[in-house]
Amino acid sequence: MSGPPEDFDPESPEEREVAGKAATDRSDFLSLMSHTYRGELGRTTSWRTRIDRTTNWAVVLTASLLTWAFSADTRPHYILLVGMGMLVVFLSIEARRYRIYDVWRSRVRLLEENVFANALDPNGTEQPNWRELLSVDLREPAIKTPLAEAVSRRLRRVYTPLLSVLLAAWLIRLTVFAGPMQGPIGAASVGSIPGEAVLVVVSGFYAVVIGLTVWPATRQAKGELHEEDNAEEWR
Repeated sequence: MSGPPEDFDPESPEEREVAGKAATDRSDFLSLMSHTYRGELGRTTSWRTRIDRTTNWAVVLTASLLTWAFSADTRPHYILLVGMGMLVVFLSIEARRYRIYDVWRSRVRLLEENVFANALDPNGTEQPNWRELLSVDLREPAIKTPLAEAVSRRLRRVYTPLLSVLLAAWLIRLTVFAGPMQGPIGAASVGSIPGEAVLVVVSGFYAVVIGLTVWPATRQAKGELHEEDNAEEWR
């Protein structure tokens, strides 16, 4: 493969702006968009896999803790509280990964809505300024999903059910396996921490979980999968 000419100057205005010529050539531009779509789709798939991996860790942890906690009557109940804390750690990791994943997902959806959908059925673009939006985001990538919304999404999809299972298991440990002299409140104590304080902390924690799960009603991230009433046409 021959190298560039000796007089080649990559910083010259003509060479520096070579990609700008694609904006005025339809075939070059559409070819560039197809390569861009494949690249962004690859990034989306990669980060989607990372999210799924964290979810798998959380599911395996929950199953392991439940198996261990009920394997003997002498197992301490607070191991389930430790599991709740570990799920919060996984949730924080997954929320961060989801926010980064949404950067690439939003670009993919922008191309699908305004390029490929319009090519299949030219009824007009969803966003008339989609080229400007994509250009700005390529120059200055920005996370578009607020942290609270990312946490809310992952809670609703995965972590609220897992945390609910651990809560139910913990309450069973306090009631079914509590000693006759202790009662559920006494059995909830952890070391020198009284059971009342533990119950208050756990109740407050789950109140926050429920609040984040149902909030917000209007979300900034767009393009999630949803059910269609006329899906029979696809069968």
